[in-house]
Amino acid sequence: MFHHLLAILVLSTLWLPHSSDAGPWLREKGSTFSAVSFASTYYLETASQTYLEYGLSESTTLIADLGMVRLHNAANGGYITLSLKRAIGASDSPSKWAYEMGVGVGWVGEETLPHLRTGLSWGRGTNWANKSGWINVEGAVIWDLTHQIHVAKLDTTIGHNFTDVTSGMLQFYSAHVAGRTIVTLAPSILVEPRNRKYKIQLGSESEIGNWGNTALKIGIWREF
Repeated sequence: MFHHLLAILVLSTLWLPHSSDAGPWLREKGSTFSAVSFASTYYLETASQTYLEYGLSESTTLIADLGMVRLHNAANGGYITLSLKRAIGASDSPSKWAYEMGVGVGWVGEETLPHLRTGLSWGRGTNWANKSGWINVEGAVIWDLTHQIHVAKLDTTIGHNFTDVTSGMLQFYSAHVAGRTIVTLAPSILVEPRNRKYKIQLGSESEIGNWGNTALKIGIWREF
C-alpha cells in the first residue's frame, strides 16, 4: 500500500501532468501533436513522459499518455492512459471547454493498477503588450480501481509569446490524495528554432515546501 500511494503521488501529481499545450483545444482532424520530456532531481530521481494527441474528428481528439519514474527509495513505476477528449459548446467561442474520459493501467514494481480518468478543461487566448498568449485550467480525477485511492487534480497554465521563437509558461499543478494536498510550481521556456516544426522546452518543477528536491526538465514538442 505504501508503494502504491507513493507512486500515485509522484506519477499523477508532481512530474507527469497532462501536456502543457493540451487544455481544451482539440487537434484538427488527421493532425498529431507529440510532447516527449525527461526530468531529474539532484538525487537522480528521474521521470520521463511521452504524450500524444491525434485528431479523430473536428470535435474529438485521441490521447495516449505514457510516463515512467525511477525513485530513490521505492520501486520503479509507470503508467499508460488512453482517453478521448471532446469539445463542449461552439467552436468559435473565445472560451474553449472540453471533457475527457479514459482508461489505463499503472505499475509499481510487479503490481499492476488499472484506473479510469475523467477530466474537464477550460481555456482561452490572451493578449498582453501586443503579444499573444494563453491560459488554461484542467480539473481531473484519476479513479484507482485496485485500492480506491483516488487523485483529484487541478492544473493551471499561463503562457505568453515573447517573440516569434520564444515563449514562457508558468504552471501550477495541485493534487489531493489520501488527505494530503500537493502543489507544484513549474516555470519553463519554449524555444522554436526558425524553419523547424518543433519546440524545445527547458524548465523546472518544484513541490512547494520541498524546494530541495526540485527537478530540472527538458522536452521536445512537435506538431505534424
